[in-house]
Amino acid sequence: MSSLARIAREEWRLWARSRVVLLAGLIVAILVIATSALTALRVADEAERRTARQASAEETFFAQPDRHPHRMVHYGHYAFRTPPPLAAFDPGVDAVTGQSIFLEGHRQNTAMFADTRAAADLGGFAGLTPANLYQLLVPLLLIIIGHGVILRERESGTLPVLLAQGQSGLRLAGGKAMALAGVAGVLLLPVAVLALWGVAMGEAPLAAALLVAGYALYLAVWAALVLAVSLWTRQRSVALGLLVFVWLALALIVPRIGINAASAAIDAPGKIESDLVMLAKERKLGDGHNAADPAFEALKKQVLEQYEAQSVEELPINWRGVVAGHAEKKLTDLMNAHAEERMAREAAQSRIVTWFGLASPTLAVGAASRTLAGTDLATHHRFLRQSEALRFDFVQGLNDLHATGLSYADDAARSSDPEAEQRTRVNAAAWRLLDTFRFAPDPAAERTARAALPLALLLGWLTVLTGIIVAGARRLGP
Repeated sequence: MSSLARIAREEWRLWARSRVVLLAGLIVAILVIATSALTALRVADEAERRTARQASAEETFFAQPDRHPHRMVHYGHYAFRTPPPLAAFDPGVDAVTGQSIFLEGHRQNTAMFADTRAAADLGGFAGLTPANLYQLLVPLLLIIIGHGVILRERESGTLPVLLAQGQSGLRLAGGKAMALAGVAGVLLLPVAVLALWGVAMGEAPLAAALLVAGYALYLAVWAALVLAVSLWTRQRSVALGLLVFVWLALALIVPRIGINAASAAIDAPGKIESDLVMLAKERKLGDGHNAADPAFEALKKQVLEQYEAQSVEELPINWRGVVAGHAEKKLTDLMNAHAEERMAREAAQSRIVTWFGLASPTLAVGAASRTLAGTDLATHHRFLRQSEALRFDFVQGLNDLHATGLSYADDAARSSDPEAEQRTRVNAAAWRLLDTFRFAPDPAAERTARAALPLALLLGWLTVLTGIIVAGARRLGP
């Protein structure tokens, strides 16, 4: 057995005899295991529910009776965001962004039904996820276990003996690092189990493996930080106090500062505020329900020329349907422009928070974790874009039916003539124009590319701390 392994083995034996270490480890282990199991069960249940609701919403839409196409535009449809398997470890933004969206003509609604039911069921513990525990509590456990990993040798007087026996400072630090790495490896087992469960549920192995690797890197950073402080201080009480202060700063204070700085640097108005700003622009586009709106005079002239007609009554298509489709296209372009601007601002804020990973490994691992799990802000934006594309396609499909399947005379008289109203009803088989919708996160390769920056920041932290450890180990003396 090498000297490094012997040093690590002796450290493990010492920790195994410590009641404080065992109790702290037991508490964290129970929390991690219980939270992992509960979160996995909740996410699996949510995935099943949302998939069933999506299928039910489609069947309900298809089952609508014969109707005027524009009534179906307003009847609307629902799109649900099904959580990916790795959401069992890190639900990310799912709890605050809403899980479904109501799609209807002339509007881009806000995602709704955030996970308030789960919060009510579990009280304040709904926000306690395996990712939270790994980012906040597990570093504390490493601090409790390892803050005296070198100082104990110094205070007990065994350090001069070890150095006199020919053990170099680097070799001693290497053995202690191996001991801490072993503890971190054991603590990673629940993540690995959840990652395997995610793969069994359909997650890409690359994303699952990188999630485990990201947290291995994060725990390595904290183990290195603990070892570095133990090398560079002279008393265990000082080392413990300093490490707790660093934990408060890196895990709680800097992330709060990062979020506030991002909000201050880039003003991102919410959906309701954006809608109010957009309302004035909408009025200039004209009312798609009013075919006589002056805003459509240019369109009217163009269509009459195209069909060589003198009036809308002579057109071979329904002028009202043409106006509805044209107005929807203009309105959607306006809404998409505002939505893209808002999402760009939110993404810029997210990037600023990620760059604060230079000052906090907790922020870096959080960004990598959400991205690899498919629960980050970019995934939510993708859901909004895909659901909007679904909305626009089925609304325009209904507007096409309105323009080509109904006569203008019947459409204009349907409010006063029951027989005309009956003739403007389209056969229910036409509702099959709605595409089925099943949301899935980005492919693993795209998530990996987005997670590259925060993972690189973690690697940078580990490299710097390794340099500090080497410098401290070389100056180690009795």
